[in-house]
Amino acid sequence: MAVIVPEVRRLLDAESLLGEGPCWDAARGVLWFVDIKRHRLWHYDPATGSNSFAEAPGQIGWALPAEDGRLLCGLKDGLYLFDPEARTFEKLAAVPGEPAHNRLNDACTDPWGRVWFGSMDDAENAASGRFYVFDRGRIVPAGPSAISITNGPAVNADGSKIYFTDTVGQRILVADLGPEGVGEARLFVDVKAHFADAYPDGPVVDAEGHVWTGLYNGWHLARFAPDGELTLSVKLPAQNLTKLAFGGKDLRTIFVTTAQKGLSAEQLAAQPRAGSLLAFDAPVAGVAPPPVKLA
Repeated sequence: MAVIVPEVRRLLDAESLLGEGPCWDAARGVLWFVDIKRHRLWHYDPATGSNSFAEAPGQIGWALPAEDGRLLCGLKDGLYLFDPEARTFEKLAAVPGEPAHNRLNDACTDPWGRVWFGSMDDAENAASGRFYVFDRGRIVPAGPSAISITNGPAVNADGSKIYFTDTVGQRILVADLGPEGVGEARLFVDVKAHFADAYPDGPVVDAEGHVWTGLYNGWHLARFAPDGELTLSVKLPAQNLTKLAFGGKDLRTIFVTTAQKGLSAEQLAAQPRAGSLLAFDAPVAGVAPPPVKLA
């Protein structure tokens, strides 16, 4: 395993309590990300440095660009559509069967324009979280269940594999995927075998089929080969690394969201980049996320 300490750029001091969900919007050339606990949906333009946030009507876990130019978003009480021009949120659907104490946490698209997302106990205790798929307006349970904090999923470029994260269990699962649906999930990697005190957060898959994950309380990003071997550890100047996204014109910039949540005043003083949007040059290229098909 290689360990690198890249030249890190702080792009935006967002002061995110729980920065999450970075997603590259290739059509607009901007990055979207959220601050779940402050109810903020951010955009950042790396070409100009311009940025702003919209106030969401609740805790917002993710935002994914759709084919019609809007963003599909996961909030505490269901799915919403965000209009970037009007800066308005419109509720699309509740998630059937979700308990009131749950919220939506992370998501990705697959090559068929479906959205895979997870729910979790907002108090991070009960094993009430599970995964779903949104397929052109229809929401059905799909993938693992009985998880307290779900993260991901992440899908590889050809859509043959999907990765589900059980954060508290410190493990990443993998299942076969195709246009007809998802197979049975199995263990991909036991993260605590490599990072005993770190918790795998948001995953993403690069152009070579390797799985990257942020490590909450871990100070590192980790890259795993398709067979589960840890091949790279990236040291960054923040303790709580939540998720990364490949972006930029060549998809060779890694954007990283971070969190201040759980850090003491002394820790925050020692980590001035906690809560910021960070970036560094990627050693490999990423994959542009396909747009959501709403219908």
